[in-house]
Amino acid sequence: PFFLYGAFTAPHWPLHAPAEAVASCRGRFDRGWDALRAERHARMVEKGVIDRRWRLSPRDPDVPAWAGAPDKAWQLRRMEVYAAQVEIMDRAVGGIAAALEASGALDDTLILFLSDNGGCHEELVESWSDYFFKGRERVVRRETRDGRAVRFFNDPKVMPGPDDTYQSYGRPWANLSNTPFRLFKVFAHEGGTATPLVVHWPAGIEARGEIRRPVGHIIDILATCADAAGAKYPGPAGGGEILPLEGLSLLPAFSGRPIEREAVFCEHEGNRSVITGQWKLV
Repeated sequence: PFFLYGAFTAPHWPLHAPAEAVASCRGRFDRGWDALRAERHARMVEKGVIDRRWRLSPRDPDVPAWAGAPDKAWQLRRMEVYAAQVEIMDRAVGGIAAALEASGALDDTLILFLSDNGGCHEELVESWSDYFFKGRERVVRRETRDGRAVRFFNDPKVMPGPDDTYQSYGRPWANLSNTPFRLFKVFAHEGGTATPLVVHWPAGIEARGEIRRPVGHIIDILATCADAAGAKYPGPAGGGEILPLEGLSLLPAFSGRPIEREAVFCEHEGNRSVITGQWKLV
């Protein structure tokens, strides 16, 4: 068996995408985050992704109503660049799949696709200067490769996208991305931790286009890959201890069986949660 980790860093800040990719997304978000949140929620219910009893969470209290939001052209461009990043990443994933298909390995390859957390609400403002410019581990380039000064921070007078900008899509659009949940990356609420796992393995999974509901965790990926490959997790080697396997294999869920576990724990920058059964404590 072979293993490949596609470590995409987009979509994330900085918002960078070629002009033609951004142009293809223009106009898609013109109705604003309020209308689009409601539309996405309705579509999720229609497709059975969420229970129709789940109401849409209120707009984040720090996000203005779209009707009264300032700098609309800049706000729209932020989301358009972010969407362009998603589509570029999507094509890259398609390139991997095409290579597997050309080699005859696609049907027998287990593909797992997920995000590491919910949408990122972080607004890059002047107070981030210490993060960007001080300390050996927090240095970013102040100039492009051809010597132009990078325009940092979320300045509505600067449209994001080119390589001489450094901005983020911020709280309003992250609130849209996290429909129907509350809060964002960093937080332990569902908007920070609930991400879908898309699984593709025609030779190993009989079901097609179905939804499985068991709770999984990123620590389960290693256990799942080992189980799928028929590999045994190693013990001590060369006189050194190897950390024990923490996760559980998700293979049972692929065939509709439950994942038996006591609890799932999360922590990010002091924000903590525990999930057991139908309950979650944050």
